[in-house]
Amino acid sequence: MIDFNVQDLSGTFSVADIAIALTLSFVLSSVIGMVYRATHRNVSYSQSYVQTLVILGMIISLIMLVVGSNIARAFALVGALSVIRFRNAIKETRDVGFIFLVMGIGMACGTRFYALAAIATVVICLVIVVMQRFNWYHLNVQRQVVKVRVPADADYTADIQDALIAHTVEFELVSIESVQGGALTELFYTVRLKKSSEPNDLVSALRSRTAGQRVTLLTGYDQTDL
Repeated sequence: MIDFNVQDLSGTFSVADIAIALTLSFVLSSVIGMVYRATHRNVSYSQSYVQTLVILGMIISLIMLVVGSNIARAFALVGALSVIRFRNAIKETRDVGFIFLVMGIGMACGTRFYALAAIATVVICLVIVVMQRFNWYHLNVQRQVVKVRVPADADYTADIQDALIAHTVEFELVSIESVQGGALTELFYTVRLKKSSEPNDLVSALRSRTAGQRVTLLTGYDQTDL
């Protein structure tokens, strides 16, 4: 005979456990989100990303409450979550670090390590703020990206290199691409300008050697999202 009795497993944790875990994960994830916003430097700030951090912290906390110490449940959740695919690429490795941070805090809240979650949030956020405030590990070398277009029917490499040698400390050819149906060749260089040279000087010198074709120079690309 089939047993139709429904068993509620919510008794494995109390309502207070649920409220504390979700509330604490929300508060700590919100703190992490505010630290991310305060220390963000590049131009591609996303409000949606920060909101996702807060939601993710709470979801991970909920998942840990569901899993508990049940290994079978843990494997089932891993299998279910593995089908999720994300279409948006993460532009900065730093953003990945914040995702792992809120996941760790959510796990700590969900497994009821409340003190660990609070202390870890404060310490790690303090480290992030200090690194941003004192600009740790900054490499004081500003590079530029130069994009040069030349007619495909002639070799302008020597002329371009002459201009680069005159105005840069160092340069490196990154890529070559055929554009506009093969009528033009597009060359990408990374360069470091000499202190005596201005970006406009380099652009003018390149234009005079490339039959007046378009020259683009992007300054400080290390701090800009491409």
